[in-house]
This record gives sequence, C-alpha cells and structure tokens, in this order.
Amino acid sequence: MNTPLRSGIFLAPFHPKADNPTLAMERDFELLQHLDRLNYSEAWIGEHHSGGVEIIAAPDMFIAAAAERTRHIRLGTGVSSLPYHNPFMLASRIVQLDHMTRGRAMFGVGPGALVYDAHKIGIDAGDQRRMMDEALDVIVALFKGETVNKQTDWFKLCNANLQLAPYTKPMIEMAVASARSPVGAMAAARHGIGMLAIGGATPTSIAHHTANWNLYETEARKAGHVPDRAKWRVVTLMHIAETREQAKKNVKFGLKAFADYFREIATFPIIPADVPDDYDWLVETGTACIGTPDDAIAYIDKLLKGSGGFGVIMELAHNWADWDATRRHYELMARYVHSHFQKSFVPRVEAYDAAATQQKVFAGQAAQAVQSEIDKLAARQAKTRT
Repeated sequence: MNTPLRSGIFLAPFHPKADNPTLAMERDFELLQHLDRLNYSEAWIGEHHSGGVEIIAAPDMFIAAAAERTRHIRLGTGVSSLPYHNPFMLASRIVQLDHMTRGRAMFGVGPGALVYDAHKIGIDAGDQRRMMDEALDVIVALFKGETVNKQTDWFKLCNANLQLAPYTKPMIEMAVASARSPVGAMAAARHGIGMLAIGGATPTSIAHHTANWNLYETEARKAGHVPDRAKWRVVTLMHIAETREQAKKNVKFGLKAFADYFREIATFPIIPADVPDDYDWLVETGTACIGTPDDAIAYIDKLLKGSGGFGVIMELAHNWADWDATRRHYELMARYVHSHFQKSFVPRVEAYDAAATQQKVFAGQAAQAVQSEIDKLAARQAKTRT
C-alpha cells in the first residue's frame, strides 16, 4: 500500500456500572478532544441500549456535540444498528450530520451486537443480518439521490428521496462492521464501501482477517467495484506505557470489569472464563498488546504482514487503565507508534544526517569566517593606535 497507515479508536464506550453516566460521557468527549490534539485520524462511536456499560444510545447525536469540541478528527457511527431504524429516517439524519460536520462525519453500519437491544423491540436475532442488508441497500440508494419504493416486513417506503444531497461528494464515507459472520464483508463489498474488522494478532485472528478480506475482494469485483485496502479498518486491543511492568500495573485498574462484561453480558466472550489470569492470556495468545511503544510497533507490524495490509489501525477504547494512564497511552501511541508507520519523522532524520555529514566542513568554514572578522578588527585597532 502506498498510503500511510492511519490511526483511530473504536469508542463503544465501556464504563463501569458504578460510574456517574453524565461524567462518563463527558470524559468520552474529553478523550476525543485529546485524540484530536494528538492527530488521531478518526474515532467511531457505538450504539447500544442494554447492559449498563456501553451507554451511548445515539452515536449521531454524540458526534454532533463532539464535532463542536474538536477541529480535525473524523467521527463515525461505530456502528448504527440498521435493524433498529427506519432506513429513510436514518439516512436523513446522517446527511444532516454530514452537513453539520462539514464532511468530518462517517457512517458505520451493522446488524446490532447486543441481542438484548433487538429483543426489547421485538426483533429476532436470526433476522438482524437480513434486515441490515435490506436497510443498507435502501440507504445507499438514497445517498446516491435515487427515489426508493420498497416494502419489507418491517418498513415501507413510498417515493422516498432525500431533501438534502450529502455534503460529502459523492456521498458520506461508509463502513460495515465485520466480526465473526461473513455478512458484513459481503454487504460492504456489494456497495464498494469500507469494512470495520474486529480481532487480534493471534494466528486464528490473522487467518480470519485474511479470509474476510479475500471474500470482500471477490464479492467487490463481482459487483463492479475495485477493492481498496485503505478502506479496511482493523480494530484491536492495546495498552502501552514506558515499561512493560508499568503497562501491566496500569491495566489492573479495569481489565477484570471489562472481561466480566464480555463473559456475563456480551454474546461473545473476548477472554474465556476458565483462564487463570486475564492479563497473561491476552498477552500470550496475542489477543492484545500490553507493553511498550516498541511492543506496539511489533504487534501492528505482525498484523499488517499477516493480513496483507489495511488502511487504519483502530484501538478499542476499553478503559483498562485509569484516566491519567489512558491519556498517556494515547500520547505514546501518537508520538512513537503512529510516527513509525506514517514515517512522519523521516524528512527530519534525513535532514539531520545530511547536516551531520558536513558538520566538520561547515564548522571549519564558520570558525574561519569568525576568525577572519576578529583578525580584521585587530588590524583596524592596531592601525588606529599607530
């Protein structure tokens, strides 16, 4: 790939049950402001309605507020659960968001991760992926300016078209969540849009990433699209500090609560229930990187080589560490890890090396020039005295 690796986060978010929800959301805003200053490329904000931990229900609303507090970072719904929304109404809101953010918004979609959410509004888990596909087809058509007439068992659209064209041309950037099911990769390929893949750097995860991308490439070409790895985002688990010992100490703050949530609430446990130590299992299996900036560089490099390359490395914002250590983690990532892959320091290194090779010559010339002026002054003073 010729494009530099971009950086981002996937903000579900995960907040302890006992945390003040108002202040927790305020801290999420502060995190995005911090990442904006650190030159992170993007952040994707989730939609959840159950479980008490992932507390943002309306990512588009959250993005509208976050866009007012930030300047550069792009902000995406990560993801909007399409079966929960009338596709025309959702498309209208997203186009408005595209205008309000002057093109900084992105639109991530999926079937909905928490079955509890679907159950509360009478949706069977077995229907969620079909409903996502039906809604996505309509939304993409609306973004393209088409008029849609379509009836399914859960929505009916009659001569539906958007009163606003997207601010972003030809339309807002989109991505589909792709985890365990092939449906996400196939849906993204059908429309030639991006893919959000979740996984670690274990051999199994890398093989899954590769299989998903191969499926995406095949299906995209069938649909007449050119596959672009720059549109592929890979989400993983990371926490770094100045030393491995400090990183391990940091994650003791919130790792257990995170693991318990996925074991007790989410439908797929990230960390198995029967492992003796969560930290050891995450590091030893390669499911997460908990260490130093050098460890993070090696971890991402393994993912890039194993997958064949992707456009954005996404960190799951997991709150394993306390707020100060979390902010320091992102600073270390931005200063040392991202710059390694983006090669932003290369011109400076080349300039330094070029100057160093000529230092003795130029230092000699400078000293000679200074001495020449000293000698001239001495000569003038001597002439004045005589």
